[in-house]
Amino acid sequence: MRRLKHFVFTVLGIIFRHPVTGTTIVPVLPDNRIVLIRRQDTGKWGLPGGMIDWGEDLPTTVERELAEETGLTLRKFGRLVGVYSAGDRDPRLHSISILVEAFVEGEPRIVDGIEILEIQAFERQDLPLGDLSHDNDRQMKDYLEGLTTIA
Repeated sequence: MRRLKHFVFTVLGIIFRHPVTGTTIVPVLPDNRIVLIRRQDTGKWGLPGGMIDWGEDLPTTVERELAEETGLTLRKFGRLVGVYSAGDRDPRLHSISILVEAFVEGEPRIVDGIEILEIQAFERQDLPLGDLSHDNDRQMKDYLEGLTTIA
Protein backbone atom coordinates (compact mmCIF):
# COMPACT_ATOMS: atom_id res chain seq x y z
CA MET A 1 0.00 0.00 0.00
CA ARG A 2 2.85 2.39 0.83
CA ARG A 3 4.45 1.77 -2.60
CA LEU A 4 1.14 2.50 -4.34
CA LYS A 5 0.73 5.74 -2.39
CA HIS A 6 4.31 6.76 -3.25
CA PHE A 7 3.70 5.93 -6.92
CA VAL A 8 0.45 7.97 -7.04
CA PHE A 9 2.09 10.99 -5.41
CA THR A 10 5.06 10.74 -7.76
CA VAL A 11 2.80 10.65 -10.83
CA LEU A 12 0.68 13.55 -9.56
CA GLY A 13 3.86 15.53 -8.86
CA ILE A 14 5.07 14.95 -12.40
CA ILE A 15 1.72 15.92 -13.91
CA PHE A 16 1.04 19.01 -11.84
CA ARG A 17 4.58 20.36 -11.71
CA HIS A 18 5.10 20.34 -15.45
CA PRO A 19 3.38 22.29 -18.23
CA VAL A 20 0.58 20.72 -20.20
CA THR A 21 0.99 20.67 -23.99
CA GLY A 22 -1.71 21.74 -26.39
CA THR A 23 -2.33 23.33 -29.74
CA THR A 24 -3.81 26.55 -31.01
CA ILE A 25 -5.12 26.58 -34.57
CA VAL A 26 -5.48 29.32 -37.20
CA PRO A 27 -8.31 27.82 -39.31
CA VAL A 28 -8.26 29.28 -42.82
CA LEU A 29 -11.31 28.70 -45.03
CA PRO A 30 -11.01 28.32 -48.84
CA ASP A 31 -11.98 32.00 -49.24
CA ASN A 32 -9.08 32.95 -46.88
CA ARG A 33 -11.31 34.02 -43.98
CA ILE A 34 -10.06 33.04 -40.52
CA VAL A 35 -12.41 31.34 -38.08
CA LEU A 36 -12.48 32.47 -34.46
CA ILE A 37 -14.52 31.23 -31.53
CA ARG A 38 -15.99 33.27 -28.69
CA ARG A 39 -15.08 31.44 -25.50
CA GLN A 40 -17.65 30.70 -22.81
CA ASP A 41 -15.14 31.13 -19.94
CA THR A 42 -13.80 34.58 -20.89
CA GLY A 43 -16.45 35.88 -23.30
CA LYS A 44 -13.60 36.86 -25.62
CA TRP A 45 -12.81 35.86 -29.17
CA GLY A 46 -9.91 33.48 -29.64
CA LEU A 47 -8.43 30.73 -31.73
CA PRO A 48 -9.71 27.19 -31.41
CA GLY A 49 -7.49 24.57 -29.86
CA GLY A 50 -6.95 22.45 -26.82
CA MET A 51 -4.83 20.01 -24.92
CA ILE A 52 -3.21 17.00 -26.52
CA ASP A 53 -4.85 13.87 -25.11
CA TRP A 54 -2.73 11.05 -23.74
CA GLY A 55 -1.43 8.91 -26.61
CA GLU A 56 -2.52 11.44 -29.24
CA ASP A 57 -0.21 13.13 -31.73
CA LEU A 58 -0.44 16.78 -32.80
CA PRO A 59 -2.16 16.18 -36.18
CA THR A 60 -4.86 14.10 -34.49
CA THR A 61 -5.35 16.78 -31.83
CA VAL A 62 -5.75 19.49 -34.47
CA GLU A 63 -8.35 17.43 -36.36
CA ARG A 64 -10.25 16.60 -33.15
CA GLU A 65 -10.22 20.15 -31.77
CA LEU A 66 -11.33 21.62 -35.11
CA ALA A 67 -14.25 19.19 -35.26
CA GLU A 68 -15.18 19.66 -31.58
CA GLU A 69 -14.98 23.44 -31.49
CA THR A 70 -15.82 24.58 -35.03
CA GLY A 71 -17.41 21.70 -36.95
CA LEU A 72 -14.71 22.19 -39.60
CA THR A 73 -12.63 19.52 -41.34
CA LEU A 74 -8.87 19.74 -41.80
CA ARG A 75 -7.88 19.73 -45.49
CA LYS A 76 -4.16 20.21 -44.97
CA PHE A 77 -1.68 21.85 -42.66
CA GLY A 78 -0.13 25.17 -43.48
CA ARG A 79 2.88 26.33 -41.57
CA LEU A 80 4.07 25.88 -38.02
CA VAL A 81 3.76 29.41 -36.65
CA GLY A 82 5.27 29.02 -33.21
CA VAL A 83 5.58 27.48 -29.80
CA TYR A 84 4.39 29.56 -26.84
CA SER A 85 5.49 28.50 -23.37
CA ALA A 86 5.36 31.49 -21.00
CA GLY A 87 4.00 30.48 -17.61
CA ASP A 88 1.36 33.20 -17.68
CA ARG A 89 0.06 32.70 -21.24
CA ASP A 90 -2.98 30.77 -19.99
CA PRO A 91 -4.59 31.90 -16.72
CA ARG A 92 -5.82 28.38 -15.90
CA LEU A 93 -2.51 26.52 -15.86
CA HIS A 94 1.02 26.53 -17.24
CA SER A 95 0.62 25.25 -20.75
CA ILE A 96 2.73 25.10 -23.87
CA SER A 97 0.82 25.81 -27.06
CA ILE A 98 1.93 24.84 -30.54
CA LEU A 99 0.37 27.26 -33.06
CA VAL A 100 -0.36 25.83 -36.51
CA GLU A 101 -2.06 27.12 -39.62
CA ALA A 102 -4.75 24.77 -40.90
CA PHE A 103 -6.55 24.96 -44.21
CA VAL A 104 -10.09 23.81 -43.48
CA GLU A 105 -13.41 23.18 -45.15
CA GLY A 106 -17.03 23.13 -44.09
CA GLU A 107 -19.42 25.57 -42.48
CA PRO A 108 -18.32 26.93 -39.12
CA ARG A 109 -20.84 25.91 -36.46
CA ILE A 110 -20.97 25.56 -32.70
CA VAL A 111 -20.52 21.93 -31.78
CA ASP A 112 -19.57 22.36 -28.12
CA GLY A 113 -22.03 24.75 -26.49
CA ILE A 114 -20.32 24.29 -23.13
CA GLU A 115 -17.03 25.89 -24.26
CA ILE A 116 -18.13 28.00 -27.23
CA LEU A 117 -20.57 30.96 -27.23
CA GLU A 118 -20.21 31.98 -30.85
CA ILE A 119 -18.22 31.20 -33.98
CA GLN A 120 -17.47 33.47 -36.90
CA ALA A 121 -15.31 33.67 -40.01
CA PHE A 122 -13.47 37.00 -40.36
CA GLU A 123 -11.74 38.73 -43.24
CA ARG A 124 -8.18 39.46 -42.11
CA GLN A 125 -8.79 43.20 -41.93
CA ASP A 126 -11.88 42.61 -39.73
CA LEU A 127 -10.27 40.36 -37.10
CA PRO A 128 -11.13 41.63 -33.57
CA LEU A 129 -7.50 42.08 -32.59
CA GLY A 130 -6.49 43.78 -29.36
CA ASP A 131 -8.55 41.86 -26.84
CA LEU A 132 -8.38 38.20 -27.82
CA SER A 133 -8.43 35.49 -25.19
CA HIS A 134 -5.27 34.25 -23.47
CA ASP A 135 -2.20 35.14 -25.56
CA ASN A 136 -4.05 34.83 -28.87
CA ASP A 137 -3.33 38.47 -29.80
CA ARG A 138 0.39 37.69 -29.78
CA GLN A 139 -0.18 34.47 -31.70
CA MET A 140 -2.34 36.17 -34.36
CA LYS A 141 0.16 39.03 -34.70
CA ASP A 142 2.97 36.53 -35.27
CA TYR A 143 0.83 34.62 -37.77
CA LEU A 144 -0.25 37.70 -39.72
CA GLU A 145 3.34 39.00 -39.85
CA GLY A 146 4.60 35.67 -41.18
CA LEU A 147 6.84 35.07 -38.16
CA THR A 148 7.96 31.78 -36.72
CA THR A 149 8.17 32.24 -32.97
CA ILE A 150 9.55 30.37 -30.00
CA ALA A 151 8.41 32.20 -26.88
